[in-house]
Amino acid sequence: MKIDSHQHFWKYTEEEFGWISDEMGKIRKSFLPSDLEGELAKSEFDGTVAVQARQSLEENDFLLALAEKYDLIKGVVGWVDLRSGALDGQLEKYSQHPKFKGVRHVVQDEPDDRFILGEAFNKGISKLKSFGLTYDILVFPKHLPNVAEFVASHPNQPFVIDHLAKPDIKNKEINAWAEGMHAIGKYANVMCKLSGMVTEAAWNAWKKEDFLPYLDVVFDAFGEDRIMIGSDWPVCLVAANDYQEVMEVVLDYLGKKGESVVEKACGLNAARFYGL
Repeated sequence: MKIDSHQHFWKYTEEEFGWISDEMGKIRKSFLPSDLEGELAKSEFDGTVAVQARQSLEENDFLLALAEKYDLIKGVVGWVDLRSGALDGQLEKYSQHPKFKGVRHVVQDEPDDRFILGEAFNKGISKLKSFGLTYDILVFPKHLPNVAEFVASHPNQPFVIDHLAKPDIKNKEINAWAEGMHAIGKYANVMCKLSGMVTEAAWNAWKKEDFLPYLDVVFDAFGEDRIMIGSDWPVCLVAANDYQEVMEVVLDYLGKKGESVVEKACGLNAARFYGL
């Protein structure tokens, strides 16, 4: 089974999706499973992991309702308030759904760069494992030293880095980011998604070669058993023509590593991590 480990669905409203700026006008509309089905088929992918795009409990209900209707959604990464006194009840409720696999918080947008090390947040993180839930780490390169400290504090919790931690591919900045990724890659409970790269490059002016140094770093830091392909559809459409173009960036890279690497990164690793 070939799995896209990271994409989103939404019913667009300006109020709820204010982060979609004027320059991202191509995605200022609704994107639902019916819009993705054909794209998956063309790329010969069997299913996806749908990841939260709003920080609300209603987002979980929305994604899980879609997952019940569409078999292509193999898992959902939702949101809970990890700092809330009501967290146990939220985890109890959502973890009972067979397709609710993990949670994510948009740490990259928090004004405090040390947010991920906060006491209440970490108390919440410490509860996920007992509910069988994973955690997606969404950060910028500046956060990586804090992320290393964070994952070291939770050695039994399964983590995955979203979008390679968003390196500045457009300006070819790599050294500090690479150092941070290698430090995190030393922790066996952390994986990395090969996703979100085109939006960190020069939109619609990138070449596949632009991504090779960054993919090499991740492959070296995490190895073939701890990487998974993701499209970041439909966000990726602001920087690419279509779904296939985005996926081929990673597929071409993986193809040179051998068939077993492709099988792991395109399905087996995601299935194992999320329990699909």
